[in-house]
Amino acid sequence: MAARAAGFYPIFVEAAGRRCVVIGGGPVAEGKVSGLLAAGADVTVVSPTLNGPLTDAVRAARIRHRRRRYRHGDLAGAALAFAATGDVAVNAAVAAEGRKRGVWVNTADDPAHCDFILPAVVRRGALAIAVSTGGASPAAARAIREELERAIGADYAALVDIAAAVRGALRAGGVAVTADVWRAALADREFRRLVARGRQEAARRRLHGLLTC
Repeated sequence: MAARAAGFYPIFVEAAGRRCVVIGGGPVAEGKVSGLLAAGADVTVVSPTLNGPLTDAVRAARIRHRRRRYRHGDLAGAALAFAATGDVAVNAAVAAEGRKRGVWVNTADDPAHCDFILPAVVRRGALAIAVSTGGASPAAARAIREELERAIGADYAALVDIAAAVRGALRAGGVAVTADVWRAALADREFRRLVARGRQEAARRRLHGLLTC
């Protein structure tokens, strides 16, 4: 039987500088906080206790901490909220407040109270590849992410950096390049060989030439 199509629309959300609230202080909350900090978010954690890494983050002033249980009003001014307590009643209360305030809420392992879900992500520098099964099988999403991690090497980060630099130079010079030309240039064997060998300046010149010839 075919799985029902998930109702989730895949997007990447700008979190830099935005206030995000995480309810919970254990390993699951730690994972949410880690991802938010990597995106530059302004993070507040609400929990009576914190695990070691979260305690260290508070001491380093990387996150704020409200040392108590969740209460209504904790989502005021937040852009996103994450409930990571394992308590269904708390999840429901956080979700209800989020919908009242227009704050998107993610609740760990509780899709009924989620406005969005978190994909498994492969990161290579500025490159981010998200894998999601729409909540149908998180284990499958993790397995596929691990396969991609083995297939997508560190040279992909360099490829993205080079492409971004060339794109910026072309735009500054008023040069327009079609998507088809970009696609062919990025697939050029000599360009990819130079990237794989770490010869970034030579790769940049090669890509620029392919796009402007």
